[in-house]
Amino acid sequence: MKLSILIPVYNERTTILKILERVQAVPYDKEIIAVDDGSTDGTRELLAQAEGVTVLYHDRNRGKGAAIVTALAHATGDIIVIQDADLEYDPRDYKQLIEPIVEGRAKVVYGSRFLGPRMAMFFWHMLANKMLTLMTNILYDAILSDMETGYKAFRADVIKGMRLRSHRFDFEPEVTAKVLKRGIRIFEVPIAYYGREYSEGKKIGVKDGFVAVWTLLKYRFVD
Repeated sequence: MKLSILIPVYNERTTILKILERVQAVPYDKEIIAVDDGSTDGTRELLAQAEGVTVLYHDRNRGKGAAIVTALAHATGDIIVIQDADLEYDPRDYKQLIEPIVEGRAKVVYGSRFLGPRMAMFFWHMLANKMLTLMTNILYDAILSDMETGYKAFRADVIKGMRLRSHRFDFEPEVTAKVLKRGIRIFEVPIAYYGREYSEGKKIGVKDGFVAVWTLLKYRFVD
């Protein structure tokens, strides 16, 4: 099966070449699609030099969700993998992430940071994540441990059949809600997580938590 690895990128000059190198090293038939979401720190210039990568550009910063939608429109693989452009997630975990899909045991797989080894996860981020995941489980009758994980894999026909409206970090609750509302159970596997500090470029904040709550409530009743 061919993988389409989608990488939304915004101001990741210090990590983008490293993560591309790590993604290229995984031994799968794959295409790598990076979307520069209006970077202003020199990331665009580095991406322009990258070989073996399809690079798409937004003329302004529109958000992670918008970048993923742009990449999806160009994806041709059988399995879609979302890969952040920082170094928090390790592409060596692709094996366990895609294996349930390859074997026909699942259509959607999430890599849970709470089931595997992790480093530098802030307490308040962990608490907010747990609360959002609990809310997801209550609203959508699920038993997830990490709804907000950045490592998500989909059989291509599942995610390409969705109309995704969220432009920013609300992509995570929206896509989760729509998967579960379609009666698709999400398979979770343990992954390693190497959290970074805000001084290193971490972007998600308190406001995104409130938006996630609203997104989960909204998509419980609309599509």
